[in-house]
Amino acid sequence: MQLENLYYLKTELDTQGILFSFSGPLSQTLLLEMGDTLRNKMTLEKANPSTTLKVFSMLVEQTQNILHYSAEKRRTAHSKGAVTDGIIVVGYENGRYYVLCGNLVYNQKINGITNQLAQLQRMDKDDLKDYYKEQRRKAPHADSKGAGLGFIEMARRSTTPIEFNFQNVDDKFSFFSLKTSI
Repeated sequence: MQLENLYYLKTELDTQGILFSFSGPLSQTLLLEMGDTLRNKMTLEKANPSTTLKVFSMLVEQTQNILHYSAEKRRTAHSKGAVTDGIIVVGYENGRYYVLCGNLVYNQKINGITNQLAQLQRMDKDDLKDYYKEQRRKAPHADSKGAGLGFIEMARRSTTPIEFNFQNVDDKFSFFSLKTSI
């Protein structure tokens, strides 16, 4: 990026209502720092404390999703585990906060993710609550890194249906984007 374009990028982010954005290697430590930064920013903007907590929770859930499932992992000499790349954006539009996340996924995972998210999009709040309880009683999926409830939690907390997209990168990878609103 040329130095002269940095101001344009900052102005464009402000115009788009972006409160916070990060693109690059993610870690649990960085997640805590991002959360503190976001809470401070929202407090300065006099956001409702309950809304701030909901946005923070969504940030955590989406960052965890990247940390666990991104296909873009690297080992470095300075880290104990793998470093995972992704992008997180928090913004405000049409009277709502939103949280976006994105990361590379293997193309072979797209159908499973699409089926799961499309099913969640069709559910109302009561259906999501019942489905969450049902899934909690089951064992996690074989490829799950946690309880396998992340997408369900996001759908339950989102005030609008989850939005998602896959952009093909090459024969092996696609870029997965997810948006929730609070």
